[in-house]
Amino acid sequence: MTDIIIHCVVALLFPPLLLGVIGKTKAAFAGRVGAPYFQPYYDLIKLFRKGTVFSETTTWVFRAGPLVTLSATLIAALLIPLGRHAAPLSFSGDLILFAYLFGLARFFTTIAALDTGSSFEGMGAAREVTFACLVEPTLFFALITLARMSKSLSLSTILTHSTPGTWLVAGTSMLLLVGALYITLLAENCRIPFDDPNTHLELTMIHEVMVLDHSGPAFGIILYAAALKLFVLGAVFVNVALPIATGNALADWAIFLVVMLVLAVSIGIVESVMARLRLVRIPQLLVGATILSAFAMLLELR
Repeated sequence: MTDIIIHCVVALLFPPLLLGVIGKTKAAFAGRVGAPYFQPYYDLIKLFRKGTVFSETTTWVFRAGPLVTLSATLIAALLIPLGRHAAPLSFSGDLILFAYLFGLARFFTTIAALDTGSSFEGMGAAREVTFACLVEPTLFFALITLARMSKSLSLSTILTHSTPGTWLVAGTSMLLLVGALYITLLAENCRIPFDDPNTHLELTMIHEVMVLDHSGPAFGIILYAAALKLFVLGAVFVNVALPIATGNALADWAIFLVVMLVLAVSIGIVESVMARLRLVRIPQLLVGATILSAFAMLLELR
């Protein structure tokens, strides 16, 4: 019961801090002090205290978009084990539900953008869906490979099965999976080199353009859901890349949180040393990630 409470508290309160760490890391590379680590929390509080403006051309779809996106992401957070602790919700085949919860969230985000009637937001929605079609196979191949290793279809078993010994036995497959999952993490969360969450250039915007018409609490919900998605997919990556377990529950929680912060720093470093890819190059990198995860699966099936 204690682990479930800690899981829920961490999943609800920790995600915005990752964005703060990424921003602070990028500021350090640019020679600036940067915003405080807790700036994302301040921004969310400010947005939730504002009013919301809805265009007369929008319908209930536009209003439901942020709520469905957040709800789907929250359920996904309950399916993922944090550190070496089992997830609060677990059943055989939950990996399929996990993948399609993000599909549901993406669907409502894109149709909410289309509901505004803006060709600009339609452009961003088209790009988002196109790249999603290329990145989803990577996630499925990775989950299938891990399911094969653990001989289970439950995410709690799949993601807690890996140990340092797994790396010794199947190091090549694990290395390929880590590379594929890291690319997936950046692509799914619209980070550089796939998208720049801070850009306002019309020709390069993808996710940002789809939420331009949201304001106040609705926009706050979207930002929080984005941070939560980064946290959830980051937890998947950490469970595979660094399967560290001490046997002490509190120590394992502390290690998990520290590693998540290190992951945020690594994302900040990538965004500081790389430029955004040209749009024609993004599908090539996503297909490359799919090939990495497919090779990992083939190594396990042979």
